Amino acid sequence: MKPPVSRRSFLKTAGTAGVLIPFAMHGMPLYGFSPRRPLLADPSNDNILVLIQLQGGNDGLSTVFHAPQYENLNAVRQNILVRESDIIPVTGDYGFHPVMEGMKEMWDNESLCIIQNVGYPNQNRSHFRSTDIWNSASHADEFVATGWLGRIFEMTHADYPTGFPNPTMPHPFALTMGKIVSETCQGIGANFSLSLLDPYNPGTAYAAPRATLPGDCYGDKLRFVETTIQQTNGYAEVIKRAAEAGSNRSSKWETLDSELANKLKNVARLISGGLQTKVYIVQLGGFDTHDNQVVSGEAATGRQADLLRELSDAMCAFHDDIGLLGLGNRVAGMTYSEFGRRIRSNDSLGTDHGTAAPMFVFGSCVRGHIHGDHPTIDPQVGTEEGVPMQFDFRNMYGTILAHWLGVTEQEVRNVVYADFQPLPIFKTTCVDTTYVLNTPSTRDWIRLHPNPVHDKIHVTINPESFQGTANATLTMFDGLGSIVDTMARRSISSTNASITIDVSSLPPGAYVLRLESRMGSSIQRFVKQ
Repeated sequence: MKPPVSRRSFLKTAGTAGVLIPFAMHGMPLYGFSPRRPLLADPSNDNILVLIQLQGGNDGLSTVFHAPQYENLNAVRQNILVRESDIIPVTGDYGFHPVMEGMKEMWDNESLCIIQNVGYPNQNRSHFRSTDIWNSASHADEFVATGWLGRIFEMTHADYPTGFPNPTMPHPFALTMGKIVSETCQGIGANFSLSLLDPYNPGTAYAAPRATLPGDCYGDKLRFVETTIQQTNGYAEVIKRAAEAGSNRSSKWETLDSELANKLKNVARLISGGLQTKVYIVQLGGFDTHDNQVVSGEAATGRQADLLRELSDAMCAFHDDIGLLGLGNRVAGMTYSEFGRRIRSNDSLGTDHGTAAPMFVFGSCVRGHIHGDHPTIDPQVGTEEGVPMQFDFRNMYGTILAHWLGVTEQEVRNVVYADFQPLPIFKTTCVDTTYVLNTPSTRDWIRLHPNPVHDKIHVTINPESFQGTANATLTMFDGLGSIVDTMARRSISSTNASITIDVSSLPPGAYVLRLESRMGSSIQRFVKQ
């Protein structure tokens, strides 16, 4: 028996069949249905996730600031750094870019969480490859054709798209607000997400009557086209009803007319109208700021500022709307981007592809907390060096799945990330989870001596990092975020919490030691001379 034709493989060859596929749905509204088979494993979980993809690689060092690092940051970014007096104070020594008043309001309302230094080992600085890694939750050296959400949906709906929609499951699994479906939802046989442009104007399509299709490759492709058309038409009506039944209540929308704001406004309306879709994906492009990231002499303005303002204002309006609609405890959002930017700016008033960057999680059930330590800036940092990774992005995905969407931690480890370590992102009043809360700062978990080093570096691990856990993992990275082969990964426990590492064979340059345990993650940078 031939395997089913996937949407991904079909797109590569559909041109030869001379057909147009209606992947973009132009609009529809919502209403509630009787109880149905759950989209995910937990039938009692009706929580919703909104993903905001920041396409191009957001510059985290121009998004979240840390006062003790400002002078050093000025030494390596003087041509693009906003004035310290313009930074919006957030909490303690932390601040936001001057245009992020909306996110500051969310922070003050205890509905915004910041996770510092998120990335993955062996960072790939290609937009396409790194985006694939983030969408699939794969290791950097493996190629996975399915998305992290698609594999989760596959657990309970492996027969999709055959037989969908149906009377017991009439709602889409996921919606991408735009022209192209998100690869995060790619399953084995099809993508679990539909693309949607206008929820009031569904893009229904006509499927002409035909005789029995041939049992060859051409017939398979036509059969896939027909199934897609039937799905599109079937889901269109329920989306349209939801949009017509829904509403928006926040006055913040009145002053906004950006693409992201309009997308999130539609998402809020669909949710309020009763659509039982589990995941919504929206995208904001333009973050690949190699040049003209700022206006010369006015670093608080320019492309980066415009994007951050659009993001901040739209997020704040969406969160306000969801709260006024009485849906605050059901909806959480998360931003992600394929990588951060390099620490040192370039000569074109911009920044180049880097490594890790902050992520934001928002919602009424989110703990207002900053996870991780702000990057320590070396005034002598090289032109290639990026922000080192402290948190693996797959731990973020796993926490969302296990503590918000009702997937078990073991299922996360089986399907998404075998080394999953949860993060305390959500309020315990909203989720049935007991967190191991790490200390406010993990910076002193690792002590290094000497630094800089020539031959051997002595590493001392703080006992606090082992509380409630048997051991931890110590990994060494170079300045580009790649795992150093001579170190790889080393298991550390309270019995060998003081070790000596021979680094004499390493090339001169900057390196990072990362400690990860159930209590959290910590990073320390050292220089090999």
